[in-house]
Amino acid sequence: MNAFLKQLWGYDPNRVWEVVGIQSTDAPNVSRVSILVGEQGVSRTPATTVFFVTPDGQHAIAGSSVITFGAHPFASVQEKLVQQATGPYRGSSSKKLMLVEFADLQCPHCKEAAPTVDHLVKDFPNARVVFQNFPLTNVHPAAEKAAEYGVCIARQKGNAAFFQYIQAVYDTQADLMTNADQTLKAAATKAGADAAEVSTCAASPSAKAAVDASVKLGQEIGVDQTPLLFVNGRPVPVAGVPYATLKQIISYEASESGATAEAATAGTGTK
Repeated sequence: MNAFLKQLWGYDPNRVWEVVGIQSTDAPNVSRVSILVGEQGVSRTPATTVFFVTPDGQHAIAGSSVITFGAHPFASVQEKLVQQATGPYRGSSSKKLMLVEFADLQCPHCKEAAPTVDHLVKDFPNARVVFQNFPLTNVHPAAEKAAEYGVCIARQKGNAAFFQYIQAVYDTQADLMTNADQTLKAAATKAGADAAEVSTCAASPSAKAAVDASVKLGQEIGVDQTPLLFVNGRPVPVAGVPYATLKQIISYEASESGATAEAATAGTGTK
């Protein structure tokens, strides 16, 4: 239990907790866990946090969230991301510290979070920062086409051009509602790509398949909003977390994985 809580909260050196009760419930083999949570040096009464552990002992339910239970709750997601998060990346070639962002190029919150991710790239040069497409097609009708353009630009011009492209899309995001084709072609041109060639490629089955594979990966690991950042498998809603807390989480995961011992110039995904 404490190993599980250390993985959840260990990034905050001021957080302290005590498991005060593990009880059975009326639901067969479902356990209720009560924890007192406080802050070092703070005199206020500790808060009580409650979650339930499923009969198989594999999952914890806290509010509306279902979390893998155990000493390494994020390991299975991280293993899947190491194998399948093959989108364009910046930073280290090593996968010891992976920050994987699932985003929608027509999503206003993704646009707002982009500078934060850029700061993380600079502050953690030993991290591999990956972009995965997750277009929300029902609410953002141009998002899938924007993702397909991005796939083709990354293939044709490399990762650096891809990140120039998504920044250009974010800069003109409002125009996607009125003229998506022209807006995306202009963004491709800003990234140094041939807009006509990219447009043709984006309409191909292979471009759609690449976007579909990224969406499938996100669905399998529980992506339910954009942008969502996975830090070595730990989901973090990047738009709703203070930057100082993000840095704490990433530094903690870097230490846990041994990535802090790597040289900052381990590699680069840009071309």
